[in-house]
Amino acid sequence: MTAAPDTPAWASWQPAVADWPAGVQAGHTTRLGGHSQGPWAGFNLGDHVGDDPQAVAIHRAELAQGLGATPVFCRQVHGATVVRLTPNSPQGLEADASWTDAPGLACTMMVADCLPLLLAAPDGASVAAVHAGWRGLAGVAGQGVLEALVQAWPAAQARADRAALTVWLGPCIGPQAFEVGEEVRTAFVQHDPGATAGFRPVPDHPGKHWADLAWLARRRLQALGFKRLSGNDSSPAWCTVAQPSRLFSHRRDAARLGSTGRFAACIWRD
Repeated sequence: MTAAPDTPAWASWQPAVADWPAGVQAGHTTRLGGHSQGPWAGFNLGDHVGDDPQAVAIHRAELAQGLGATPVFCRQVHGATVVRLTPNSPQGLEADASWTDAPGLACTMMVADCLPLLLAAPDGASVAAVHAGWRGLAGVAGQGVLEALVQAWPAAQARADRAALTVWLGPCIGPQAFEVGEEVRTAFVQHDPGATAGFRPVPDHPGKHWADLAWLARRRLQALGFKRLSGNDSSPAWCTVAQPSRLFSHRRDAARLGSTGRFAACIWRD
């Protein structure tokens, strides 16, 4: 990754370590630095969580300066809509995945426990970002946001091409912290019995399970033909709940503090 200017945004930046093709840059922000206070303390990029709008606007401007690219934020709804970003795309399109072949536009997804995924075509000609909570990942009748992405993104439409794409999974709530009900397990297992391995019963809590969101995403990616996977391996180091000084977590903080901020994962072409 090229050297970055000394800005508060870059103090917050963590590169995504993967075998990216030439000309592709990727990573995610943390909560380090920034101007927000209270439950959003640090470098909050979410403009929908009750934080001071001026602080969020400053952070987004600092992020753009630090990236040397324009981050395009979506209004994420835990769905499966995919949008193509162009230089004319407005901020706030409703989508949970985006892709672009335009240089200087950063596909950007905000997260605070859900799983961000960043992807690049092998020649670096196009990139994509995905916001995958359990609802978007499970989808309807086994068709979720990843299935929608491979239908919409030309670089991933052919199964044979997916094996060569680079995929990075970012921080999310880990399997030691993500307690879910039977309805979540059913949403995955009824269309993929092998997904049972992504859930562990919570002792003394009938009908409750510990869910491994990153594992479930890796399984879905592999089923679609993706092979070059890196990043989140479901270990505690990747868990948002376990990183209070570095990462925002809705599950950890919203009930206790009333709200929490959002960090963002970004990928772009130079």
